[in-house]
Formats: sequence, structure tokens, C-alpha cells
Amino acid sequence: MEELAPVISKDYRPLTDQEIEEFFKALDVNNDGHVNFAELERKLHEVHEELAPKLQKHHILHPARRDAEKRVGHDGDGLHAFLCHLMPRCGAKLSKEEFIRHVKTWEVPSQKQSDSQETDKEAKQEEKKLPFRRRLRAYWAVHGPNILFVAFVVACMIAFGVWQMVIYIQNQPARQALGWGVIMAKANAGVLYPTFVFMLLSMSRHLSTFLRRSFWISKVINWDLSQKFHIIMSIAGLFFATLHAIGHLTGTFLYGSRPAQQDNLAAILGPEATPKRYVDFVRTLPGWSGIVSLGLFWTISLMSLPMIRNWNYEVFQLGHLLMFPMFGLLAAHGTAALLQAPMLGYFLAFPALLVIFERLRRFIRGFLSIPARIQVLDEDAVCISIKTKDGSDWSSYNAGQYILLQVPQLSLFQWHPFTISACRGDEMQVHIKVEGDWTEELRDLGLKQSRIKVGLDGPFGAPAQRFYDYDYSIIVGGGIGITPFSAILTDLEESFKERRDPWESRRSSTSMSRSLSRGVRSRTSSRHASRSRRSSPASTPVKERSDNDTPDLTLEPESINPNPAGPPPRCINPDRRVDFHWTVREKNNLLWFSDLLNRAIIGAGPLAQQNKLDLNINTHITAKRKDISVHIFRYILDGYRTEAAPYSALTGLKQRSHFGRPDFDKILEKHFQDLVDDGVREKKVGVFYCGAPVVGEILSDRCHELTAKARDMGLKIRYDFLMEVFG
Repeated sequence: MEELAPVISKDYRPLTDQEIEEFFKALDVNNDGHVNFAELERKLHEVHEELAPKLQKHHILHPARRDAEKRVGHDGDGLHAFLCHLMPRCGAKLSKEEFIRHVKTWEVPSQKQSDSQETDKEAKQEEKKLPFRRRLRAYWAVHGPNILFVAFVVACMIAFGVWQMVIYIQNQPARQALGWGVIMAKANAGVLYPTFVFMLLSMSRHLSTFLRRSFWISKVINWDLSQKFHIIMSIAGLFFATLHAIGHLTGTFLYGSRPAQQDNLAAILGPEATPKRYVDFVRTLPGWSGIVSLGLFWTISLMSLPMIRNWNYEVFQLGHLLMFPMFGLLAAHGTAALLQAPMLGYFLAFPALLVIFERLRRFIRGFLSIPARIQVLDEDAVCISIKTKDGSDWSSYNAGQYILLQVPQLSLFQWHPFTISACRGDEMQVHIKVEGDWTEELRDLGLKQSRIKVGLDGPFGAPAQRFYDYDYSIIVGGGIGITPFSAILTDLEESFKERRDPWESRRSSTSMSRSLSRGVRSRTSSRHASRSRRSSPASTPVKERSDNDTPDLTLEPESINPNPAGPPPRCINPDRRVDFHWTVREKNNLLWFSDLLNRAIIGAGPLAQQNKLDLNINTHITAKRKDISVHIFRYILDGYRTEAAPYSALTGLKQRSHFGRPDFDKILEKHFQDLVDDGVREKKVGVFYCGAPVVGEILSDRCHELTAKARDMGLKIRYDFLMEVFG
């Protein structure tokens, strides 16, 4: 098997004669009007240096790849065999006219096609000019839950503030004794009650992990923005705490210390509390505890400024330890009950104890280091593999969750969150993007040694846990943001090996997980599969499917893939279908999970034969190449396969990559048409997205429009849009 098969889409536009002539000129370095074998090889080396400066085992120029080719009987090495596929006769010369005719047989898309997919802004803008009602609906689908939650928080702050303000406006004895300051101080204290509660709860990772199991709570609260929410609540808390202090220090303390107010003061505090000077107010438990706690609050805030965090992250971490004495003082602040019951302590009790428990647990875990292996994937990514000490499974760690990681060699106090990208048996992996001082130090450490010790806390969250609520899913991610969804692939891979149905096992393991859908398919993005799939007329009757059908993903032992090296066979109207769309800028980013993607494709083969699972993995490389030679060789290398190396000579993936930005309007439309053509009449499809909100709005709009379209056709097909944010 030797193959040069570029991806051909409905929008396919072949290379123009002008582009091929430009390619010819780049090859014809001696200007003799012909292209020979040596010139083609020279240009390939030149282009390969740009496309893949660091050779990997799947690259056509890698020594191991060339040795493998020799063993299967090629004349010469793998490079020679590849070049022979580009030239009609190995070693022959081609004139300009012959060369143009021959290059057209390669079926390489024109650069203009990539341009139209990536930079044709006018067409995209026209497409995005939706009617106001649809734009508003799409905006609300993406941002609405956040708006509702923020409105609830603000409403709580206003309600408690107004409540306290009204109480002291009506409390004439307090106003006569303490003046205007008591109204200002107590109104701001009322605002602080819910503010401190939300500020503390946003720090609790275990609480978010527990509550996000609820579909409806997670629909309103975006737990993945908890850090940003915590910062906003902290700023609000500092602002209102300062106003509260101003109300007392410049209002009640001054007014109440006047000689003329001592009788009024005695009426509310008792005769033994008077006379009171200004310093006497400060020396009271509410006075000094409030001033010290406010000072600690300001200290924590200043040590949390971005410039401080960037300068020394440990200063930021140590500064946050001051929150424990701060909230202890705040709990004691109102215990004197001078004007009312000690309400703040009651509000702080549960969230403060929860955070204290979590921090103590993490502190202890920091001394229980676990052996780990570190690998530098490229200059922008690091992989850490962690094994359990006793060889047991990471049974409590699920797809899409994240952990807090500590590397004692770098810092004893720094814990950083990273998404679990793989969890197989007793081994867990996290892929870390290098984008800061700590991650840069981690990469440098990985270049020096492969074995390290790590501290581990978690698991937390589960952004992708609703994946198993749907039998049909479309998953869209970009760059390192795909790691939560790669964990799903790992989970699927494990289920293939264990011959179990991960959907049913997940649904039976949690009482909150509901069965939302049934039924779907498995295909790869190869041109042959897509062509053969549509070879039968759309009107051909097929078995109708609905959510009432109960699928079974148990792998039958006798079912094997006759071609395990290739893509899984096509199946029509399967039980379940999963479509992955991973967008990366450069093909090097695909190296992070190339082995996992290949294993998933192979593992899905037997299930595809049994019509049980249709797994579609689509990778999109968005970086544009202006040099025509680089553009052409990139397509050719990605499409080259042999028996000894049945994977892309560019990316190392078994399936073809798409070049250019994906058109999700067309992707979703095709998905819907596939369901209609397969006779599906009732289905709920989960569309999971992680990325820029503007793309999320487009996906949300298409989901709603396709649902409405299905309803007009008398079908019960519904697309549920679920946007996730991973930080």
C-alpha cells in the first residue's frame, strides 16, 4: 500500500496554472526549463527544514523511517520511494508542460482555497450578520448563564446592604449616639456578608467539584471562571470593607466620643461604657480587630497584584496565608454584640472552615511526594506522568478533571492547576503549556532529568463529565485546551481494551447522571470513507433510530479489524457517534497526542464493524503558508502512507489533517444531514466547545437553527450547546 490522497472537499479548488508555474520556477534552480529528481529532492529537504526542524520518527527524512522502508523492499530508502511517487519515472526530467500536467494529478488544493477559508473576512462578516433576534439569542446562550449568576450575586449584595441600612435608619437611638457613620458602616457591613461568603466559596475546589455534578447548577455557574470571580469578589470586599472602616473611624468614633453624646451613648451601650474617648473606641474588640483585619486584607491584596505574582509567586502564595488570622479576627469582630448579634461570624463559619480544611489537606499532601516522569515534548509543552505508589488505579480520577501540582524542586509553596490529559491504570498524565516562569523552570528541569517528585491534590472539577450524558456528541477544542477532551479519548481507549460500555458504566455510577440520548456512528476523515459513505442514494430506506433504542458497546471477541493499521471501517446508523474537532496553529502541536489519537482510531475499528460506535477525529491546522513549495509539500507529506508507515509523514497521525480554519456552520449542517439520511428521527446531540466566545456564539446559533429545522421537518433532533472554559 502506497498512497498519495489529499483531502478533497466540496469546496476543493485545484492549484492554478500560475501557482504550478511558481512551483516549477522554485524547483528549476539551473533554469534549464526542466525539473529533475535531484532538484525535487533538494527542495524537499529545504521545505522539510521549515516544516519540521526537529525530526520525529514519522518524518520521511528520519533515519528510522528510512530504515523501515528498506525492510519492505523499496528501491533505496523511504525518501527515494516518496520522491518516486512524485515523479512519473524515477530520475526522469520533466518539461514545464509535462510538470504542470503531472502536478495536477496530485490534487493539491489552491492557496486561494485556504485564503477563502481563513482570511475572507468580507464573506465571514456577511455570514455573521444575523438578525438581531438570532444574535441576541446566540449571545444569551453563551453569556446568559453568567449574567444570571452575576445578577444573583449583585442582588444579594444590594439586598443585605439595604436591609442593614434600613434597620439603622429606623434605629433612632443609635443614630443619636453615633451619628451618620453608623448608617454608612452598617450598610457596607451588610454588603460584606454575601461578598465574603462568595469570595471564600470561590476558593473551594472540592465544593465546585461536588456541585458541578448537577446539570442545572453548572448551567448557571461557570465553575471554570472561579478564579476570575474570586478576584472580583475580593476587590468588591476590599472596597466595601474600606467604606465600612471609614464610616466608623471618621463617623461613629468621632461623633460618639463627643461629650454631648455621652448620655445618648449610655442609652444604647449602658452607663458603664461611658464616657468614651476616640481611643477607647479603637481599643474595644470590634475596634482593634476590625482595623487589624482590614490591614491584613490590604496586605493580601497588594501581595496579589500581577506585578508581585510575576516577580515572585511564592510571595503571593504566602500572602494568602494571612487570610486565616484575618477571618479569625472578623469572626471575633462582632462577638461583643454592641448593636446587634454577631452576624458576620455565622456567615463566615461554613465557607471559612471548608477552605481551612482544604488548605490543611493540601499542606499535608505537599509532604507526601509521588515519583513522576517528566518529558519535554517541544519548546511549548511538557508532559508529566505520575504513577501510584502502590500500583493501584487512579480510580477516583475521571475524564476532564484537573489536579493541583507541586514540584518541590521548584517550590514548596507553589501549587498550579493542570487538566488530566490521560489516566490509564496506575499512570496519569498532564500536559503543561510553557507560558510563565514556573513552567519555564519546569521545562528546564525536564531537560536536565527525567525523574522527579511531585505533590498532588485533587481531583477537582469535571468540565467534560456531561459527555457521557449524550450518545451523539460533537467536541470542538483548540490547542492545549483539548486536554480535557483528550482524557475522554483515553477513557474510550480503556473501555475498548476492557470490552465495556463507558456510557452505561458512567451513567450507573452516579445518581445525577441522566440518559439524554441514544444512538450514533464511526468514521475517519479520509477521503475514501467520506466518498463511499455518500455513494448510496439519500432516499435509500434505512432502519429508523430514536433515543428509545438501547445501545450496547460491549466488544464481541470474534469481531476484529482486518486492517488494524488503517482507519476503522465505515458503518451506517450506529449506536453512538463522537466527532472530535481539534484546531491547532502548527502541526507540531499535534505531536502531544498523536499516539493517543492513533490508538483511539484503531480501537474504534472493531466497534465500527459491529455498527456500535462511529468515532470521527478531525484535526485542523490553521497556520497559513505563503510559500507555494511549502504549501504543496505540506499537503503531499500529510497524505503519504506506506505499509511500513501507515501514518502521515508530516503529523504522524493515521487520519488526514485539514488545512485552514474549520467552517463550523458547514460541519454542523453536514452532521445534521447525516442523521437525516440515516433515518434518525429522534436524537439529542451534545455540542461541547472550548475556545473564544465569538465562535461559541456561532455554534450556539447553528445548534438552535438546526433544532428548529428538525422541528419543521417533523423530527425530534435537538442540538444542545455546552460551552466550557478551561484555564
